[in-house]
Amino acid sequence: MFEEINLCSTGFLKIFVTTSINYIHIGIMRIKILTLFIAVFGVLGTQAQEKKWTLRECVEHALENNITIKQSALDIEAADIGKSDAIGNFLPTLNASGSNFWSSGLSPDPITGTNRTLTFRSSSYRIDVGVTLFNGLRNIRQFQRAKLNQLLSQYNLGKSKDDIALFVANSYLQVLLNRESLKVIEKQHEITLEQLTRTKDLVDAGVLPQGDLLEIEATSADELTRIVQAENAVQISLIGLAQTLLIKNYEEFDIAEQEYLVPGAEMLSQPIDQVIAKAREARYEVQIAEQNKLIAEKDLQISRGAYYPTLSGGFNYNTRESGASAFVPGSIDPDNPTRPIGFVEGTNEVVVTPRFLNDQEISPDSFVKQLYTNDGISYGLSVSVPVFNGFSAKNNVKRSKINVERAEFQLEQAELDLDSNVYQAYLDAKGAAEAYEAALVSVKAQERAYEYAKDRYDVGLTNAFDFSQSKFRLENAQSQEVQNKFDYIFKLKVLELYFGIKIADIKL
Repeated sequence: MFEEINLCSTGFLKIFVTTSINYIHIGIMRIKILTLFIAVFGVLGTQAQEKKWTLRECVEHALENNITIKQSALDIEAADIGKSDAIGNFLPTLNASGSNFWSSGLSPDPITGTNRTLTFRSSSYRIDVGVTLFNGLRNIRQFQRAKLNQLLSQYNLGKSKDDIALFVANSYLQVLLNRESLKVIEKQHEITLEQLTRTKDLVDAGVLPQGDLLEIEATSADELTRIVQAENAVQISLIGLAQTLLIKNYEEFDIAEQEYLVPGAEMLSQPIDQVIAKAREARYEVQIAEQNKLIAEKDLQISRGAYYPTLSGGFNYNTRESGASAFVPGSIDPDNPTRPIGFVEGTNEVVVTPRFLNDQEISPDSFVKQLYTNDGISYGLSVSVPVFNGFSAKNNVKRSKINVERAEFQLEQAELDLDSNVYQAYLDAKGAAEAYEAALVSVKAQERAYEYAKDRYDVGLTNAFDFSQSKFRLENAQSQEVQNKFDYIFKLKVLELYFGIKIADIKL
């Protein structure tokens, strides 16, 4: 009864899979026809993803689109602007200003400076030029600091690119690892299905007991479960890689199928001291720490510049004009030429002033003439000497000294961390190489053991359980070989990266 159910289930599964495949093929054909129609008529739509991404393409795409790298690129632009600011500190300042007002009532005449009661318009214009001649060499130090910060931004960008490229390579290798693991399980399942057919024939012939068939069927069911799990692992790793690349259509994202050979172990023949020396020259971690130390030292020099006087030069040109009419006295009254205005205290002598006839109103000069007539210039030097400023300059120097010491410690720590990481990467790569070699030996031994167990099982000298255990050990050995292979590839690439080989130049 169990065999009939199993056969029926198998037949139904075959019919279901065949029907599903047919429907899938029909759906694919419809998608292709629709895509062709869209391309012809220029209508935007959804197109099936057919591109197979290579590792180099993934790395290049990540370097172009990763948000962290874009932010680091913006830091470079900001550093360029900072350098432009530092250059601008050496240049004189030039500013122009102008004003135009209407006054009514008692107001000072901008031309004569006297208060008058009338309504008039007036304007003034000026040009100011200033230049810093000496400020404790702070302008020079700030320009030097801007150049250091510019180089630091470039190092940060390089480190971001290396980190992202290495992360993408690791994600890419994880997909390959999961696919190879899936292939191992699928291959073993094919062998299991063949053995299941053979065992069924032997059980039907009475050569083997029913328990052997049940054991192999259980093994087949377990392999199907692990195949599903392995397929899910492949899809999850593909989605993770697509999200890393900022590809939104990750459901159709796929990588290229190609054989990744185990690279040579030339790097492991390099002396560890030489690898460390190359890492100190090529890795951005130490270079970044060195730049931070130089910037901290430059900040100390800038803060010390506040102790020195500041010498500045300036030049000013100004002019003004007014729309108010001028009033000049008329002629002296011949009939009554004087008028009293007071008395001298003590002598009571009368103080008189000329008595004029009606004042004469004179129209203002033209706009251009007034600007030319009323202009003036001023120029000179100014010195600002710091005497007491609430300990701000002194405390800034102290803070800068602390930052220099902190940067020195960070540089020392970066060197120690790099040495430790290189040693660790070297030992990891060496250990991964030995583990891979051991896995190869293990696979060969398990293959021989499996063939021996298979031969014994075929002639009835061993039971299905022992045979399944031999097959399971072979599958584990093959899976371990795949894992050790890609683990060795990745760790060797990490070591090459420390040695100064860029990700773009690393070949798999």
